[in-house]
Amino acid sequence: MNFLYPGFLFALISVAIPVIIHLFNFRKFKKIYFSNVQLLKEVEQQNSSKEKLKNLLILFSRILAIIFLVLAFAQPYIPAHNQKTTALKNIVSIYIDNSYSMEAVNKDGNLLDEAKRRAKELIKGFGINDRFQLLTNDFEGKHQRLLNEETFLKALDDVKISAANRNLQQILNRQSNVLTGGENKYSFLISDFQKNISSIKKLETKADIQYSFLKLNANTLPNVAVDSVWTLSPNHQPGTNERLVIQLKNYSEEEAKNIPLKLSINNQQKGLGAVTIPAGKKIKDTLNFSGLNAGWQKGVVSIKDFPVTFDDTLSFSFKVDQSFPVLSINGSNAGNYIKALFAADSYYKLVENAESNINYSNFANYGLIVLNGLKNPSTGLAQQLKTYLNAGGKVVLFPDLDASIQSYNSFLSGLSLPVIQGLNTTPSKVDQIDLQNPIFRTVFEEIPKNLDLPTVSRYYSFAEKNTSNKEDIMLLPGRKPFFSKYIVGNGQVYLSASGLNSSDGNLARHPVFVPLIYRLALSGGNELPLYYNIGNDNTLASKKISLGKNQSLKITTDHFEAIPEIRQADGKTLIYIADQIKNAGFYNLKLADSLLAVYSFNNGRIESDMHYLSKTELGQLAGSNLKIFDTDKDAVKLIAGDNKIGQTLWKLCLILSLIFIAAEILLIRFFNNTKKTI
Repeated sequence: MNFLYPGFLFALISVAIPVIIHLFNFRKFKKIYFSNVQLLKEVEQQNSSKEKLKNLLILFSRILAIIFLVLAFAQPYIPAHNQKTTALKNIVSIYIDNSYSMEAVNKDGNLLDEAKRRAKELIKGFGINDRFQLLTNDFEGKHQRLLNEETFLKALDDVKISAANRNLQQILNRQSNVLTGGENKYSFLISDFQKNISSIKKLETKADIQYSFLKLNANTLPNVAVDSVWTLSPNHQPGTNERLVIQLKNYSEEEAKNIPLKLSINNQQKGLGAVTIPAGKKIKDTLNFSGLNAGWQKGVVSIKDFPVTFDDTLSFSFKVDQSFPVLSINGSNAGNYIKALFAADSYYKLVENAESNINYSNFANYGLIVLNGLKNPSTGLAQQLKTYLNAGGKVVLFPDLDASIQSYNSFLSGLSLPVIQGLNTTPSKVDQIDLQNPIFRTVFEEIPKNLDLPTVSRYYSFAEKNTSNKEDIMLLPGRKPFFSKYIVGNGQVYLSASGLNSSDGNLARHPVFVPLIYRLALSGGNELPLYYNIGNDNTLASKKISLGKNQSLKITTDHFEAIPEIRQADGKTLIYIADQIKNAGFYNLKLADSLLAVYSFNNGRIESDMHYLSKTELGQLAGSNLKIFDTDKDAVKLIAGDNKIGQTLWKLCLILSLIFIAAEILLIRFFNNTKKTI
């Protein structure tokens, strides 16, 4: 058992004084007794033994009560069984959780401030030659070195709330990189230990490190967050109606009523609402807006919810294109159906290439590529299209039914599409159309009873081995595919079983043809994410960017500028930002003075869930070298680098003191309480 030195000295003095006083009183009592021995001889002979026992028991009860009361204030404790030697120096890693949840408060104030106070108390127990690591969620390079006490305290004062978050295993691994060598090694984690901090059932720890978790407890707080947003159309045209879906989540145990909801685009209010969210549930709300001009749009969805506010806003960005570029690669007998279709709408900008003169380098610039009646599609074209599809492009294929089947099969195999089995020349008619497909979902206000469908004079049949990536849009009798969608890479291929010439059927002249092509052009495809999360998303996507010699990209915002690393892959440009972006907001991607893209960054929502691991749950994560302390209930003591964190005994001492005080009272009142006679 160990004692705090001043408290122990005080205990000895406090015990000695009452003992001397009681001994003195006892001797005086004996003098009186012997001076009156003649008068009390008969009575005292009967009661002397009982009276002595009573006085001795009272004396011992009082002495023990005082001893244990003093010990309770001295706070004795039993060190952990694996106490380390003090001959070695100590290296100590202290992790301070500086995630958003540490903005919560308890009876002692802000959790982050309490964590700092706890860290200062811990290092006071170590020696002047010991060294310390300060670790936060930011995992900065400066946190990978050992500091003396003075430098550590200065660094501790600079710790601020951060959008970054880490799990327990990442934190312990980071600490173990510093806790090496022959010194005594200590790991301290000071956190509220939200449930999201651990994704595994068992932590990997090192046997030569003493781990201690100091659990801080926050007041229970209600919280509603803007969870996510998405648009119902990946294509955005000037002046058209837009629909934005907003998902809100209530993390509290009570219903959230009439939460104000607001949508702003380019600092202009575009929508208002109020929502009620059941306890622990998510709800979706759709806001409609219009009137956007061409260019990059900066949107913000916000709610009013106190006191947790870091997740009350979510920003997003997207581009409204002035036009939609389409490339049509035509065979010699392709006809003018595609040209006539896209010429009818000025939003579409059609570029035509002859089959014999294809410009492969510009594929990435087109939102849709139409292969119209190719006579001899090459494997080289298939390779270029596959790169385009991997980047999220869309391709529509109308075959030439008079071309070589062998040539087409080589081309189709290069795109991982089913090969042609044969040419059917028996006239037929489409008998099934998927009106619930996104292409047709908003075309018909109501489904006609006798819907007129396209007819076909001749068509290809296909040998399909794998249909997991297939979606039938129109079918011929016997469920033979007529117009189907296939997922290839990150893109989509729409494959027709027939061509557009009048000798093949009436698809090109049928009313369903116009909405079919327009809608598939605007659906799915190469849409950039609306937003990214700080700390989680370190790679940004962009359409292919060609850089000249000595040119570089910049990411900029107010008082911030960084040069990212870029890589070209699958027809697009990947932009690596590492951990350079620390604050939520809008960031511009620029090449010289040209604006290429606007990216939006938000704080992750992982900290929104204000539920915490219990002391028991934390104790199940690791072995015997992990100690768990609830700072509201457990006393934490550390002295001079010894492993003094163990079982505290002050509560036991206090209880024993009260027991002996009660025993003294009972002895005085009830022990041999009979009237003496003379």
